[in-house]
Amino acid sequence: MPRTADLPGSAAPSAAPSAGAEAVLAGLDDEQRAAASAVEGPVCILAGAGTGKTRTITHRIAYGVHAGAFVPEQVLAVTFTARAAGELRSRLAGLGVGGVQARTFHAAAMRQLRYFAPRVLGGPMPALVENKLRVVATAAARARLTTDRTSLRDLASEIEWAKTTLATPEDYPARAQAAGREPPFDAAAVARVYASYESAKQRDGMLDFEDLLLVTAFALEEHPDVARQVRAQYRHFVVDEYQDVNPLQQRLLDAWLGGRASVCVVGDPNQTIYSFTGADPDYLLGFADRYPDAEVVKLERDYRSTPQVVGLANKLIGQAPERKSIFRLKLLGQRAEGPEPRFFEHADEPAEAAAVAQACRALVEAGTPASEIAVLFRINAQSQVYESALADAGVPYVLKGGERFFERPEVREAVVLLRGAAAGGSEPGMLVPTVRDVLASTGWVEHRPPPGGAARDRWQSLAALVDLAVDLVAEDPSTDLPRFVAHLAERADAQHAPTVQGVTLASMHAAKGLEWDAVFVVGLVDGVLPISQSLSRPDAVEEERRLLYVAVTRAREQLTLSWSLVRNPGAKRPRPRSRFLDGLVPGSSPTAPAPQRKPKRAKVVLEGEAGELFERLRAWRSSTAQAASVPAYVVFTDATLQAIAEARPTSIQELSSLPGIGARKLDLYGEDVLATVGE
Repeated sequence: MPRTADLPGSAAPSAAPSAGAEAVLAGLDDEQRAAASAVEGPVCILAGAGTGKTRTITHRIAYGVHAGAFVPEQVLAVTFTARAAGELRSRLAGLGVGGVQARTFHAAAMRQLRYFAPRVLGGPMPALVENKLRVVATAAARARLTTDRTSLRDLASEIEWAKTTLATPEDYPARAQAAGREPPFDAAAVARVYASYESAKQRDGMLDFEDLLLVTAFALEEHPDVARQVRAQYRHFVVDEYQDVNPLQQRLLDAWLGGRASVCVVGDPNQTIYSFTGADPDYLLGFADRYPDAEVVKLERDYRSTPQVVGLANKLIGQAPERKSIFRLKLLGQRAEGPEPRFFEHADEPAEAAAVAQACRALVEAGTPASEIAVLFRINAQSQVYESALADAGVPYVLKGGERFFERPEVREAVVLLRGAAAGGSEPGMLVPTVRDVLASTGWVEHRPPPGGAARDRWQSLAALVDLAVDLVAEDPSTDLPRFVAHLAERADAQHAPTVQGVTLASMHAAKGLEWDAVFVVGLVDGVLPISQSLSRPDAVEEERRLLYVAVTRAREQLTLSWSLVRNPGAKRPRPRSRFLDGLVPGSSPTAPAPQRKPKRAKVVLEGEAGELFERLRAWRSSTAQAASVPAYVVFTDATLQAIAEARPTSIQELSSLPGIGARKLDLYGEDVLATVGE
């Protein structure tokens, strides 16, 4: 049997509720209280944006513990990020509840598999694949594919999608076609790479992160003794962000449950934006069908955003096709009144970026911290023009989605130096000066930030460490350097980066779970949002609508939405603003239902010069595909050809900014495409 430290908790819940149980519910609104006190049987919490989801589920766990319904060590709460798991543990500790296992799916699976590996695998826990791209590259070479880093990333993503959806190499082609995937190579070639990748891992005795979940589920399904031990240990489950669960994660959850129903799932159907990675919202939408006796609680009181922002979000999502009434969430703004959302049309993208940069500068000069401002876009390629505009305006910025904070070279160096200084002792009350002195030894000068670029990024990273030290001393003046270093280690483990002073530039996907006082949502034109690749599938178009909903609901007080008529100055053919703004922009009418607006991939309708160019591009694609003996879509999809015909790029840089065109396709076809455009 496992030691208590390995799989803790074997005591039964106490019979009498704790005197503090009701106190845990104090301060919750009626709906939060109903959810927090629902500790019996299956529970589904539909939590809208800004409605206090984390507060509710932590209070539910704490209430269950204080009421005697849960033993803390028998609760497993699973999340999607280490930071979210760390936040759950921190809040539970604040509620006087320790011992609850709050982990990501992968961390929970790894902990269990490491313990049971000798019994299940006949030996110690296998090593994990540290560099998936290297293994994929070897597999691609064996499949005789010519690849670059971009196509390798695309292949790795396809393999991950296949594994999370429980598709084998043999059934990948059919499953990919049914799902509307657009793989970087012919589906049969991807299947060969997938099979070779799996063989390489098995030969080397290694597992990848998807295998952690699959093998753990297998252990529970095929080893009754392991299942009995784990299910005796974990009796109550909480699953956060349940709309993002994929089939592999659901299989593991089912294995953990073993037919029991003590599970609480939390999610928002309006924030389902990861279907392309294998996430399946049907698990959330079908929860009440799977558990007919489930208690379903809606959280709709939005404490994050002003009523004006909430009203726009409701209008936006209200135009989506109706789901069953039980899953409709209509946010109710709880904050004081604020300014109306603003809409701006610009002549071209540089003009749009310049206007946004000047607005950010005005906000900063009026007292809004730069870290409380965000510029959100659909695709990462859109960030460059905003980086340039903010730099020209003298506004610091932070690009989210790049290298993790604690993995940056300057941060790693600083932590090593701080750890060394801490080993020599620390004088009380000298934390902040000591941190400043240590960082100064690296060449960092506190009041002289560089003007921009990589040097500015490095300066901001180190400044964030100083700011964190200042904040900790404000909370507890006795904090010394050893405690500060330990705090940094905890943050690194939880991927909880300190606040870096600068306007956040982020994709809409990367912005999920975050919030700012002022948000600029930019580049809102058809073909970008909804993105061209989604236009042939109504369900994909609706996911794009939900993505805009996520972006809108990130704003607490000020929200600006904008678009530009053309990409580059002097371009002649205007682009339509995003269809999702119909009915939102003052004076406009609601959009028609998506099926009526949906262009079919085989019948893209363009007029005039764009239509002629589109046909030339199709003819070029046909001959290119025949020469390479590949299907036409492997060269470019119709949606990508449409984007090229509308934009009429004149350089490789302009071509690279279009959706559906990566580095590999630029190398293979870039010059030919530009020649065709210039005919």
